[in-house]
Amino acid sequence: MVNRKPVRTRGKISFSKYFQTFDEGDSVSVIREASLNTNFPPRLQGRTGKVSGKRGKAYVVLIKDQAKEKTFLIEPAHLKKIKTIK
Repeated sequence: MVNRKPVRTRGKISFSKYFQTFDEGDSVSVIREASLNTNFPPRLQGRTGKVSGKRGKAYVVLIKDQAKEKTFLIEPAHLKKIKTIK
């Protein structure tokens, strides 16, 4: 799963990470934020996908699983933007 956080950052979450915004079509990586108590599927850790919209405070992320595209609702604290080369 995820390695432990350093001692000084355990239990804390930065506001900039929690309130970050994404646009439709952005490529994101799914990285679990350990300090938030959520039911996080282990199979999503480390996956990449595209943001297709927003529902409430969570983002709808399309992730390809084998041959199918699946949609997941993920909070922004668990997402990290990826730069794409065009």
